[in-house]
Amino acid sequence: MSWQVRTLSDRYADSVRLMGIARTLREREGVAACEVVMGTPANLSALAALGASADARPGDVVVAVEGEDGLGDAVLAEVERLLAGGGGAAQADRGPARPRTLAGARIDGANVALVSVAGEYATLEAHRALTRGLHVFLFSDHVSVADEVALKRRGAQRDLLVMGPECGTAMLAGIGLGFANVVRPGPVGIVAAAGTGAQEVACLLDAAGSGVSQIIGVGGRDLSTAVGGTMVRQGLAMLARDEATETLLLVAKEPEALDALDGAVPGGMRAVAALVGWEGELPGWEVHPTLEAAALAAAGASAASDEVEVEVEARPGRILGLYSGGSLAHEACVVLAPLVGSVDTQPEAVAGDGHVVLDLGTERYTQGRPHPMVDLGTRLELLEAAAEDGRTACVLLDVVCGHGAHPDPASELAGAVARVAAGATVVARVCGTDADPQDAGRQAALLRAAGAAVAPANAAAARLAARAIA
Repeated sequence: MSWQVRTLSDRYADSVRLMGIARTLREREGVAACEVVMGTPANLSALAALGASADARPGDVVVAVEGEDGLGDAVLAEVERLLAGGGGAAQADRGPARPRTLAGARIDGANVALVSVAGEYATLEAHRALTRGLHVFLFSDHVSVADEVALKRRGAQRDLLVMGPECGTAMLAGIGLGFANVVRPGPVGIVAAAGTGAQEVACLLDAAGSGVSQIIGVGGRDLSTAVGGTMVRQGLAMLARDEATETLLLVAKEPEALDALDGAVPGGMRAVAALVGWEGELPGWEVHPTLEAAALAAAGASAASDEVEVEVEARPGRILGLYSGGSLAHEACVVLAPLVGSVDTQPEAVAGDGHVVLDLGTERYTQGRPHPMVDLGTRLELLEAAAEDGRTACVLLDVVCGHGAHPDPASELAGAVARVAAGATVVARVCGTDADPQDAGRQAALLRAAGAAVAPANAAAARLAARAIA
């Protein structure tokens, strides 16, 4: 078998859609591996590392398939069909052509532009959206800090949001953008510099009987010293004007620009902060060091018990965390460290004997393949290895549901989970709601049937994992 590479010139599609197409094609008979990406330098480099070379521009779709000879043309035709909407209808039968640029788009009352183009073009398109008076949801990565600062300062001057770059989650007026869960409406407005952190607190609010008014994602760098929390302040100010919002909930990990929060809480509003791993006081804020504690506080619910109503067998060995959500991985480390000691986060540490928590959404694991919330391949490989590894006493993992995520993750993970559970404890957190397309209750039931213990929150899962080692 060899790699066969084909290119669709000038055929931009957003990365989430291409991830879904690649996943579909991997199930095709005769296909050993398949990648469908835009022809950015970073993507071409990742393909080259896999052994697939391509000559393409950032605006081209690159289709790389490893399999039987002659498969490339057939797969290319299938990609074209899927990009066209799944059918063979002519363009005239599908209605008016979709605009290829923001300049060619009709606004018709819309007030948000979702930008998901190659990073070298994303800044320009975001500026064009701001010029047209649109809030920006900037899904793209590879946007420089300098460009981010300029965009956010301009957005704030125009009383507009710039959500991102690398903003994975938002929910505005009940409409989810990026990876988003189906949660009940309610009085808590969320500003989040952490994607899966926003998802976790939203799901915990839903489970506690509360709900969410809006979720404003700002990108993971917003509270860095360089960016200075520009969009956190903008988001808080906009939520204060929202009649449906009664409580503000800020979500961030490793915040640096805490001075940006001084005076950011509008008078008379309650403000809760989940500053994961940070312990201290901020005037006007109720600060909590975990997503779980902050969500329960915002919901007015009782604090979580240290004892999860799940029995686990304590075994000698280490904890291995395999996470698709970076915020959830960070929270797990924060919870575990005081209970079990040092926790390593570097991939090389898997070869050692100590506790390890891996964020599988980092560039190390996503080069040449989709995000682990969409593609479970990397996690399945690591689970299979853990099943044969006598050093691992407990495997800790998240299963993230919602629009944009894998359509049925527990079904795909169940076999590997069962093999690990035969010799070690498996603890899982299903981050989702029963209203999600995957049905979080069903996902939890499948994992329990495979032998996993399922915790009601990510922090609770980490506490349970600490109890599972002798």
